[in-house]
Amino acid sequence: MGLIDALLGRVRPAAPRIDTLFSISTACITLEANLDITHAGVAGICFKIVSSTTFDRLRSDLEDLLTLTRRDTATEYRIEKDSFGYLWIVLRDNDFEDLVTTINLISETVIENGFGSALLCSVFKFKNRRGKKIYMIYNYKSGRFYPFIPEGARERDEQYELKLNAVLSTELPLEKDISKWYPMWGIPL
Repeated sequence: MGLIDALLGRVRPAAPRIDTLFSISTACITLEANLDITHAGVAGICFKIVSSTTFDRLRSDLEDLLTLTRRDTATEYRIEKDSFGYLWIVLRDNDFEDLVTTINLISETVIENGFGSALLCSVFKFKNRRGKKIYMIYNYKSGRFYPFIPEGARERDEQYELKLNAVLSTELPLEKDISKWYPMWGIPL
């Protein structure tokens, strides 16, 4: 940030952090081995839609990239807009590494095209042996993960979230401030 920005009180948005995104791969192994939690074969990335021809071109480039990726990895995808006006790219693949790599590739493409500040989060869906949905959410602003476990319409299983946090504390860069563990109702995964 420049001196004039500082004097005028302007704040630039934090640059997105993707350097710790791959740590979810080792956490997946820990979840399965220690808690009998498996990945559900689905993940997604969410970002703010920007009204511009450059963003439209980015969206087209992402679709081309995902089509090429599908040929190499068999990762299926769909693109949808949620009720809050955010764009989701939802990926399906039984190979968790392919999901993580594709999410990273999308993130890098969005950043390289100048829309890094539009990145909100990536979400990796897991389930326990009883079929309970467990989401690990990656916040691009902080470069940290946090668990989200919905219960019913607008409740969450905070005890289970804290348990996951304790188990994964050595595997993942986790958000320490639980007030920043934002619930994401209506995740399209």
